Amino acid sequence: MLMKDLFERIKRDKGPLGKWAKLAEGYYVFPKLEGPISNRMGFNGKEVISWSINDYLGLASHPDVMKADAEAATEYGMAYPMGARMMSGHTVFHEQLEQECAAFVNKESAYLVNFGYQGMVSAIDALVTKHDVIVYDVDSHACIIDGVRLHHGKRFTFMHNNIESLEKNLERATKVAETTGGGILVISEGVFGMRGEQGKLKEIVALKEKYNFRLLVDDAHGFGTLGETGAGAGEEQGVQDDIDVYFATFAKSMAGIGAFFAADDEVIQYLKYNMRSQMFAKSLPMAMVKGALKRLDMLRTMPELKAKLWENVNALQSGLRKNNFNIGNTNTCVTPIFLEGDVPEAMAMVHDLRESYGIFCSIVIYPVIPKGMILLRLIPTAMHTLDDVNESIAAFSAIRDKLEKGIYKRIAATMM
Repeated sequence: MLMKDLFERIKRDKGPLGKWAKLAEGYYVFPKLEGPISNRMGFNGKEVISWSINDYLGLASHPDVMKADAEAATEYGMAYPMGARMMSGHTVFHEQLEQECAAFVNKESAYLVNFGYQGMVSAIDALVTKHDVIVYDVDSHACIIDGVRLHHGKRFTFMHNNIESLEKNLERATKVAETTGGGILVISEGVFGMRGEQGKLKEIVALKEKYNFRLLVDDAHGFGTLGETGAGAGEEQGVQDDIDVYFATFAKSMAGIGAFFAADDEVIQYLKYNMRSQMFAKSLPMAMVKGALKRLDMLRTMPELKAKLWENVNALQSGLRKNNFNIGNTNTCVTPIFLEGDVPEAMAMVHDLRESYGIFCSIVIYPVIPKGMILLRLIPTAMHTLDDVNESIAAFSAIRDKLEKGIYKRIAATMM
């Protein structure tokens, strides 16, 4: 058999999303929102209500946050500190942020990482050996899936939020671990970012009485939004102490860059010396560290931000349900709208939604969700207003009617 040029496949097969690039890029994917991050922004020459920004608490453009960011950048620049943490990129402020993050989520210690995605991939790699078994929710975020792919040992998926399926796979994992002499790591999310459902952490934790495993929770969407103090899904469900390794990112409720792991001191110490993504990466810049300290302080001292967020969440979700929209089983801020249609119909519908109704939200299609389904994903924030909610629900009702009448199918045929 003749050897092929490596790029031959790339030229022939653009991938499930890439094949739409000529039609989609710059509008449906890689769109350019303009202006200050807020509930209303500029897009394609007009103002739109934006439901696509993960700025849950409205901190991105908050004057106190912007002042803290600017002052830190002025004092330190964007390069300081230079080098990886282990070599020359360590400061007292990195330590302070770790200590405050740990205290906020009620853990002994925390370890700061530069990016959530990168950090999760690397942490999974560090936590397990080829003798260990990973059991994880099938709907886990891509960073978890990619981390699991690095694992040289056995791994099993359990059906989404299905405790019976989890237990069956724990039985399988136990048999393997008893043979290899390894342990078991269970991974779930605090909040599943597409569906908006909380992971069933309380039920998972209850299985610890029967099975010997450790629990890693990715709480990117729960941190700052759930729980009495905002400490996340574990606090919301009363099981924070039973989460062995807690993970949260600054990219959602804190409107920044960076993330952290929190656990017992011994576990964090191990991660510090074994996570390759941090050992060989430049330290998080000081401007982002000082900015994160300011944001975390606001999470602690300004509960009105979370209260306003949930006022908007409840208004949006109750309004959608009253208008017979399928928003699944969300019990968090993430608000999905499930519709039926193919990819071309979705493109025609979203174009109409943006151009005719001034509504900008994320569209999720296959392969992220099953074929034949369209998911409009809404992220309410503390910046939104009840007028935004009412105007948007009216727009969604109008486009659903057009979708059901086949109007977008006809428009899509012309677009194609």
